[in-house]
Formats: sequence, structure tokens, C-alpha cells
Amino acid sequence: MTDTAIAPEATEKVTLPDALLFIDGELRGAEGGKTYDIISPWTGEFVGKAADASAADVEAAIAAARKAFDTTDWSTNVAKRVELVTKLRDLFRGAYDRLGDLAVHEAGASRGSVPRAHVGMAMDGWDDYLRVFEGVEWEKDYGNKFGYGYESKRVAVREPVGVVAAITPWNVPLYVNIGKVVAALLAGCTVILKPAPNTPGGGAIFGELAKEAGFPAGVLNVVFGEDPALAGELLTSDPRVDNVSFTGSTAVGKRIMENGAATLKRVFLELGGKSAKIVLDDSPSFAQDILTTMLVYHAGQGCAVQSRLLVPRSRYEEAKAILKAGYEGLGENWGDINDPSHMMGPVISKRQQERVLNYIQIGKDEGATLLHGGNARPDKGGGFFIEPTVFVDVTNDMRIAQEEIFGPVLVVIPYEDDEDAIRIANESAYGLSGGVNGSFDRALNIAKRIRTGSVGVNNGMCISGDIPFGGYKASGIGREWGVDGIEEYTEVKILAWPTGAVQAA
Repeated sequence: MTDTAIAPEATEKVTLPDALLFIDGELRGAEGGKTYDIISPWTGEFVGKAADASAADVEAAIAAARKAFDTTDWSTNVAKRVELVTKLRDLFRGAYDRLGDLAVHEAGASRGSVPRAHVGMAMDGWDDYLRVFEGVEWEKDYGNKFGYGYESKRVAVREPVGVVAAITPWNVPLYVNIGKVVAALLAGCTVILKPAPNTPGGGAIFGELAKEAGFPAGVLNVVFGEDPALAGELLTSDPRVDNVSFTGSTAVGKRIMENGAATLKRVFLELGGKSAKIVLDDSPSFAQDILTTMLVYHAGQGCAVQSRLLVPRSRYEEAKAILKAGYEGLGENWGDINDPSHMMGPVISKRQQERVLNYIQIGKDEGATLLHGGNARPDKGGGFFIEPTVFVDVTNDMRIAQEEIFGPVLVVIPYEDDEDAIRIANESAYGLSGGVNGSFDRALNIAKRIRTGSVGVNNGMCISGDIPFGGYKASGIGREWGVDGIEEYTEVKILAWPTGAVQAA
């Protein structure tokens, strides 16, 4: 830990606009005017107020979404949907600076990370949805077939599933909100967006700009509150909600499945991850492949981050030296709220800081070697800072190798050969993403054998708004983004009718 004084940039006073609910076409406060404080991850101090929704507020949102789906033309008027979703996209583009401020002061994003997943890539994903929407196959001809002595024509039609509850996390809220809300709206569903308590403004802006865009009442609703479970429990158990789309922890995902089972809801779950990056001994860019795995971006708070680095034992000492130099070279080039070159800021909350620090202690107790970092950094400001941290001499059965830490903690595991690397990568409850770097044919063969939803071979971009994303095993069910992400919010109906042809005796 350093003795540097608290930087004035980290304690600059900021006040965000009040985060209001959006129910049945109206921006409003919560029942009884109840609010809660939004706390900045950078300072640990108040930065705004949010409406604290009651059960009655959530009930009103569900009723509005149900009515809008059942009684308006939203589900059938494709041209209207595309026009309004495009108009809403344009309004979001015009609010880029505000979106950046929300990412920084609510989610703890660094300024350098705003043009990436927090805002820039999120908006690119919106563009991708609009571009791939024409690829949705709304009708499919299954041809004619004789049966029972006569011929029938068979056609499948795709229809919106109904009312969607979109429950989203705090780590990259705009990106995930777009992933769910835009896809569901384009599919013809009505939506209730429930953002995380830490990041209500990132959800409230959907209501503000939807109202400005002229969305019909009830098509899009936004509710949030200080209690992380109240609204979610109501949304996932109410029979008027047809589909629940959730991104967050595996434990909460299991709870959502339990709640939805009583009414057999359609469920999309994008859950935890402990993704592995395998660097092969024949990689022509071995040092670079090691360094690009440093877990720094957004303090490691990403479900798809590659938090397990697998390195051949024959080059393990070399990899340690590369990482030690890399982390030492990073130095203090993180944690400044105003420096656009910084990719890392604080973790989201005091609770999360304590959780990550507890995992660091677990790693020490398990016998792993702390190569760099491992400390809280109050000298960076009053917020929730933890040093970039890396453990070596890790075995895959350690808790720090098996459990999702969701912080800036990388674990480095040696492997003997390709088969051993595949075994280690697959010995995980999770299967969300990953990477393999080395000679192409060898790397591709390994990638095909990893039980995970996406793998970047030699840094190939395996996560993008125009292709499906999702996990295996405890990392989830279903796919988000791309055409598949839109079709998650649809049902398929078969229509058949006689053609008049009679089968010969």
C-alpha cells in the first residue's frame, strides 16, 4: 500500500439526475415518495436519489405491460416497432455523455472503459440488432405432406412470447439492458426492465427516452428499488409474465428457475463464469498472450472475463516473470476517475470489496503464491479500490480457481500437455467463454473440445452484438444477441390446412 494522498479528482462532488420509475407511459416516483441513495463506487458517497419501488409499483408495471401486449398492435405491427426502436437508439446516441457519466458514477467504470463495453460497444450492439433483425425468419414453409388420405400444407409462424421481465446486473448495465430490452421490443414483446439497485439510472434513462420517443403506454416499463429481491420475486412468480430474461449470479438464476417453474415461464439465464485462457507452448506471441490476460478492465467485474490463465509447465517460470513485469509496469496507471487511459477503477460496493478481499485471503490460505497486489487501496479515494492481483502456483481444485470472484484477481495454473489443458479448462461448474492461443490448427482443435459457449482462437472476437452469446452448464440457458437473441423472445406456431389433393388408394 502506498502513502499517496487522496487525489482530488476522486472526491469531486457529482449529483446525478433523480432516477424515476416508468410505468404505463408515465415517469413517476415510487409509492409514498420513497427513495434511496445512489452511492458512487469511486467515492463511497451519495451521488443521487432513486425511486424505491413498492410491491404496488411492480404490480402496476406488470398490469401495464400485460394490457399493452393484449390490447394494442405492438405484437403485430413490425414497421412501428422498428421505427420506434430506431428512434430510441438515436436518442440514446444523443445522450452518449450522460450514459458515460452513469457508467462512471453508478457502475464505477473508468473513463477509459466507457467507449468499450460500457457505452460504445453497447450502442454498437443496438445497431447490430437493427441490422440483423431482417434475418429473423417469421414464417417458414415446411412443404406439403399426405396423411390420413389427403394432403396438407404446413407453415411455421414465429410470434412474440408476450410480457418479458428483464432483470439486469450492475457491472455493465447499459450493455445488458440493451441486450434484453431491444431484442424483446423488436420481437414484439412488452417489457418490464428491472435494473440492479446500484445502477438505477442506467435503467431509468430507458423510460425517459422511451417517453420522448413516443412509445405506447405500457410497452416499456422500468422499476427498481433498494431491496435487490422484492421486484424480482414478484416478476418471476407472476403468471402474467411470460418470459424472464436474467443476467447475474448462478445462485439467483437458480432461484428464478424455481419461481418460474410454477407457471412454466420461458427463462433465459446468463450466469456466472470462470473462463479459462489456454496459452500453448508454440504461441508465436507468448509474452503478449500472457500480458493481455492481466485482469484489469473494469476491475475484473465481467461474467466472461478469462480469470483462469493456463500455461504450459515447460514455460511456467517464464510466464510468471512476464506477469510480474507486466503488473509492476502497470504501476499506478489505474484508479484515476479522469484519466482516459485508465481501464480500471473500483469495484462496485463495499460489500463487493469485502467479498473480493476475502477470496484473496482464501487464496493465500490455500497455498497459492501472491505474485502481485492483494490489497485494498484507500489512498486511491474513499471508494472501493482493490489492487490488480495475480496468484500463481494455483491448482484447479482451489476455491480461487473454481469460484467466481468477480474482481481484479487472476489465477495462473500450469498444465502438462494439450489433454491436461482441456481437462483443467473443463473441470469447472461454469462454461461461458474462453480463449486458446497457439498454432492455429492445434488451438482450434482444443477450442472445439472446451465445454463453453464461446472461445476466441488467437484472440478472435467471439463476443459481438451480431452473434449469439450464452453459456453451458452453470453459466446459463439460451442465447442473447444476434438473430438468436431476438428469437429467444418468440414462440413458434405450426399452421396446416388441406390443399385439396387426395392420396391415391
